[in-house]
Amino acid sequence: MMAREVRIRPYVPSDAEALYEAVRESINELRPWLEWCHPEYAIDESRAWIDHCIEARSAGREYNFAITDFDDRLLGGCGINRIQPDHRVANVGYWVRTSVAGRGVATAATEVLVEFAFLHTDMNRLEIIASTRNVGSQRVAERAGARREGIVRSRLFLHGEAHDAAQFSFVRAEFRADPKASE
Repeated sequence: MMAREVRIRPYVPSDAEALYEAVRESINELRPWLEWCHPEYAIDESRAWIDHCIEARSAGREYNFAITDFDDRLLGGCGINRIQPDHRVANVGYWVRTSVAGRGVATAATEVLVEFAFLHTDMNRLEIIASTRNVGSQRVAERAGARREGIVRSRLFLHGEAHDAAQFSFVRAEFRADPKASE
């Protein structure tokens, strides 16, 4: 897939079943990196997540999106969270369902998400923090244009174990909007 073959849009309640199916398909690949993803993941968790997303967006605390193709098939999720308004910095996160992994979906969605953040919020810096063991996530960050800043020791705690993390960033001063984005 190419960058503009995916879109991001806010979650809506009717996404619950598709979200549940995408997560269930991808548990083995997501579980090591995402604490919320577990073997007993249930449809009620999808509904609760969507409710959380709608409320957090309306309060300006988080901006979470479904990643879809242009037929509106749910391919994964991405978002801006851990917003620190005093410093105008936030975290960027992403995941894609197993059946579309390795096709550029996460990279394309991250590019669109960063564009959203710099065009529609006052964020000055966006960070991606990925376990040094999560090579796929690091590749997404690099391909999306994030600058690798280094390794942060014991930055993540996943499944009872500390992980060193690669830190990446996008900064507003280096952002250039894609002129094709409005097409």
